[in-house]
Amino acid sequence: MFDYIKNILTHPADNNTGNDSNTKKVQIATCALFLEVANADDNFDPREKQHIISVMEKTFNLSAEDVKELLQLANESMQNSVSIYEYTDVINRNFTYDEKYKILENLWRLVLVDNNLDKYEEYLLRKITNNLNLDHKDFIAAKLKVKEELNIKN
Repeated sequence: MFDYIKNILTHPADNNTGNDSNTKKVQIATCALFLEVANADDNFDPREKQHIISVMEKTFNLSAEDVKELLQLANESMQNSVSIYEYTDVINRNFTYDEKYKILENLWRLVLVDNNLDKYEEYLLRKITNNLNLDHKDFIAAKLKVKEELNIKN
């Protein structure tokens, strides 16, 4: 199973037998990025898991069963991953600026779903922002928008 995931993530042209392969690659990379952030503070809250499921369903128009499989594939990919770069690289090659910004907003919603911003979560979001070729102003704007949306004062 790992070879399948690794092949999907690391060989964009070689194994693209069509749009399905690329779509799966993008889904795994995006989901893995969300899981990395959810695990950054060593406390994977059930609310975080529900947020990830919801985002994956909406972003990729997936059924609950498809998201369950996606979570499994993304978890397996993470166990053998060296860094988040392999995920952000896939996202950069396939998403527009606006789509990447929406990912950043959803990552902020993920870390703030428990009303607690851990320093490791914030650090990882800074790193992801840079890897996604987004500006620091995007990092701040997304954070402020989500904090206002969730009515978080501090």
